[in-house]
Amino acid sequence: MPRPIRCRKIGCLPVYRSFSPDDAEADETVSVTLDEFETMRLIDGEGLTQAECAERMNVSRTTVTAVYESARRTIADALINGKRLIVTGGCCSYALPDEPENLNNKGENTMRIAVTFENGEVFQHFGHTESFKIYDVEDGKIVNEQIVPTDGTGHGALAGFLKASKVDALICGGIGMGARLALDEAEIAIYGGVTGPADEAAKALAENRLAFDPNVKCDHREHHHGDCHGEHHHGGCGHEHCAEHKCGNN
Repeated sequence: MPRPIRCRKIGCLPVYRSFSPDDAEADETVSVTLDEFETMRLIDGEGLTQAECAERMNVSRTTVTAVYESARRTIADALINGKRLIVTGGCCSYALPDEPENLNNKGENTMRIAVTFENGEVFQHFGHTESFKIYDVEDGKIVNEQIVPTDGTGHGALAGFLKASKVDALICGGIGMGARLALDEAEIAIYGGVTGPADEAAKALAENRLAFDPNVKCDHREHHHGDCHGEHHHGGCGHEHCAEHKCGNN
């Protein structure tokens, strides 16, 4: 019987999730998992030894060695052969940011919708969203709404911000592949390519009649860096996010 997979501790979610060569259209996509990314961040980014990295991730040194070497092989393949690289998946645990202050309590049978918001309209660039309008829906009707500022949260951390806010669905304009990956991992449904008044969009989704584009992309390059949330825990709730991955069983 195989040993159970231990979730690897992640101190900082990646800000950027998708990389492609500029001088050619990538015909193939390869991926590194969040735990593979974390070994690169700690060993190559912070200069930790593999033993120190293992301690931070709460796994054995042999596991770190295997995960790190797997990440390097994948990245080398992407660089040498001009493949698209994405960061997604992995059996990992990480702390969510704190829930925004003064956020309405969410009912047990409530669907919570977040809309990228600016001047009453659906803001068109997810990664630069300065505030979300949050709508609570029960029995197909909006029962609460409020505007919640992101307080400078960078696009790499917005998925965690929404997860901490107990959001079930996001309405937005353009959205990049990296943000999609992060929102998918946070189990937040995405309704992209939406324009017009935010209130009308939220009402339409509540009534299951919202027109959206499931394939919309964001052509606005995003340059802001998100903050690492490290060990900040959300109200002691101990959220952990685990997914199937391609690494070893340690």
